[in-house]
Amino acid sequence: MRSGSKNAYRVGIDIGGTFTDIVLLDHDGNILTKKISSTPDDYGRAISEGLENLFVEHDILPVEVDEVVHATTVATNAVLEGKGAKTGLITTQGFRDVLEFRRIRVPELYNLDYVKPKPLVPRQMRLEVRERIGAGGQVRLPLDEKSVETAARRFIDAGVGAIAVCLLHSYANPIHEQRIKDILQDLLPPEIFVCYSFEVLPEIREYERTSTTVVNAFLGPVMNSYLTNLKTRLDDMGIRKSFHVMQSAGGRMSLEAAISKPAYLVESGPAAGVIAAAHIAKKAGLLEVVTLDIGGTTAKTAIVENGEPTRTSEYEIGAGINLSSKLVKGAGYAIKLPFIDVSEIGAGGGSHISFDKGGLLKVGPESAASVPGPVCYDAGGKTATLTDAILSLGYLNPDHLVGGALKLNANKAVRALEQQVCQALNKPLSEAAYGVFTVAVSNMVRAVKSVSTYRGRDPRDYALIAFGGNGPIVGAAIARELGMTTVLIPPNPGVLSSYGLLVADNTHERVKSFAGLVHEIEIEQVRLIFDNLARSATQALIDEGFDPAHISVQSLADLRYAGQAFELTVALDTGRPIDANQMVAKFHEEHNRTYSHKAEQEPVEIVNLRIIAKVAGDQSEPPPSIAVPPLSGPDVKRLAYFGADDGTLNTPIITRADLIGNHRAGPVIVEEYDSTIVVPPDWTAGIDGANNVLISWQLDNADED
Repeated sequence: MRSGSKNAYRVGIDIGGTFTDIVLLDHDGNILTKKISSTPDDYGRAISEGLENLFVEHDILPVEVDEVVHATTVATNAVLEGKGAKTGLITTQGFRDVLEFRRIRVPELYNLDYVKPKPLVPRQMRLEVRERIGAGGQVRLPLDEKSVETAARRFIDAGVGAIAVCLLHSYANPIHEQRIKDILQDLLPPEIFVCYSFEVLPEIREYERTSTTVVNAFLGPVMNSYLTNLKTRLDDMGIRKSFHVMQSAGGRMSLEAAISKPAYLVESGPAAGVIAAAHIAKKAGLLEVVTLDIGGTTAKTAIVENGEPTRTSEYEIGAGINLSSKLVKGAGYAIKLPFIDVSEIGAGGGSHISFDKGGLLKVGPESAASVPGPVCYDAGGKTATLTDAILSLGYLNPDHLVGGALKLNANKAVRALEQQVCQALNKPLSEAAYGVFTVAVSNMVRAVKSVSTYRGRDPRDYALIAFGGNGPIVGAAIARELGMTTVLIPPNPGVLSSYGLLVADNTHERVKSFAGLVHEIEIEQVRLIFDNLARSATQALIDEGFDPAHISVQSLADLRYAGQAFELTVALDTGRPIDANQMVAKFHEEHNRTYSHKAEQEPVEIVNLRIIAKVAGDQSEPPPSIAVPPLSGPDVKRLAYFGADDGTLNTPIITRADLIGNHRAGPVIVEEYDSTIVVPPDWTAGIDGANNVLISWQLDNADED
């Protein structure tokens, strides 16, 4: 599809635990995709190999690439594996142990053997300086600069690679942190990464602010090396244009900003998937949806309401696979930064099948990942996985995964299941494999409930958007368990997160703590703070080369009832002056929506003021991708097992193109390059004008269940 140098391609690259996904989008909206196994020893190798393959296959020159947007798991893995930089902490005298005290939260209430995570900075590397800022920002004890110089020399002697600076109440007055910055710039060698809480997170709450700054420092050298090397690799290939990185909140940031604030990147891949799903759902007229992203390692869910993903500023990293950022606390390291609120569990295609001490069947959270992969990958994997069970059920074509590039060894999968699962359950292969499938589905149902039922939302009022390599396989089964009647499978579902990178906004957020009762503060002071924050965030986008005319600004406030311990973030109306009545009314509305009650007689308190400046991403709608016919010719069928009630059925195998103008009743299996769609019995499948597959469960069937 050679189009000449006038063509400009935009590239989205998402690294997952099992696959690296690449999407190329040209100026006409045409999409090219590549799915390649991730290379954990050097993630950049899979990226360069995938790009080179795409360029050769479609006769594209690297100089035709105008923009690269990247999402990565490198930051998350560095914390999970403890492979960040050797880090030091400078803090106020008497506060070196705030990382030990944490919050009194236990993720497993009745686990007497629970051990809290070790701080990322050991005690001997947490050094105190003499100074004190009061809660109102007043200087109570001037900074002792000699103590700063002593700390700097100790860090140099210890060979630290990063330093976090977080002083008490610096969110209210950063004057001492700013002076420490001047001192350290003169004393430290340039290769030591240093970050300051007044730049990373100028918000109230000492533990969260300290933890966030420490995580940012811990990741700094790792992400600097990774992103710099990746940019060099792309430059060497001839791709030398714009490079952006996805944030956990769903916006994009420049390479320089990503290197300085790597803590913003820890959930970049899942966030991109939610952004893409929300974008596609809105085009399809669906404003209330639950997203389901299932890859080879994890299942990730989020909720989209009124077309916008739900966001949070409470998150923990390093807790392993968590059920929900709001429901599981104390198992990881707090990061109080903006995130799309994604719940994640260890249930993906590569999830190991095992039995606990009581003989209970488990699927995950351990994963075969890309190396060695499931048994059927025939690459050294020995433990049976969910993918092996799905293959044995007849849902997957062993010769068609990733367009046939990844051949599956069905015989090895069957032998592994027979030896490791069938014997333990005393069940034949089909029943044992379906049992594995059912357990995995139940795990994923819990993840969906954590963003819906557990927060007062009825999932039956939402549509389910399933994507990722395995989401379309289990989407209908999960929807049935929850009483959801509509499942949407977008085009190119297996690489949807990479597409999300290309439609996401470019954003910068600014925040300032500002405490006081809404009706007692000077509203002009609030407006002045918003104006200053907006000016700073807007200038950051202008410095990255964006036209000021294309920048929009949103004002938000963190509010709570006086006496409450935690707050809710409320978006304020744009286009009208900020006033106290608007803030209070918005808060009552959000409190009622979140907790199903409000107390309008209670005073409302401001905690933080926020600004988000953004440049909208590409909102153009790409044309429907072209589906290819089945590799084996027309009228292909395959035996597939759908449970004890339906048994083994001779199931038609079709492509997305076969659904154009033709609704099909299940069972039916839709095979694609990057995923497989399973339509069970009692469900029907059709296609809309944007090439989305819509799978429907008839209401009479749902009512009977």
